[in-house]
Amino acid sequence: MHLPGPLQKLIPSAEAHGNFLRSSWDRLARLPGGKLLFSRLVGQAAPYTGTIGAVVTELRPGYARALLADRRSVRNHLRCVHAIALANLAELTGNAALAYSLPDDARFIVAGMSIEYLKKARGVITAECDCPVPASSERREYAVPVSLKNAAGEEVARATLRSLVGPKRAV
Repeated sequence: MHLPGPLQKLIPSAEAHGNFLRSSWDRLARLPGGKLLFSRLVGQAAPYTGTIGAVVTELRPGYARALLADRRSVRNHLRCVHAIALANLAELTGNAALAYSLPDDARFIVAGMSIEYLKKARGVITAECDCPVPASSERREYAVPVSLKNAAGEEVARATLRSLVGPKRAV
């Protein structure tokens, strides 16, 4: 991805060794507009994820929070947030929490996901993930839970990602 001048120095190259997501967040989150820029970068790296326009607002080992604004482009015919937009938000949030937590020599892939829709989702939706922090890149499956709540704090959906962690391939 091509970035203008000063941003090139803030974002490590995707080919660099280490944890690209963690390095990018740690550099950008403290800057004005940095969380929005980080979220857009994630959307560039994973284009389908970027279609919902969610913003990651907090990220630390084993934890992520992201917000999704309720707008026409993410609604269904019942004028509530579409089920697949909620699933996309859950995947973004769970993946961010897990990816931030990975050792530098690890990678992951989602092998499955279950989601329960508990009530119509309207207004700003906040997704939160509190997940295990992998201690190594040893091949292992992790359950990554995500809770999605409306502005009143009512849970509108609950998801669990089944994520496989393993070592990065030698380059």
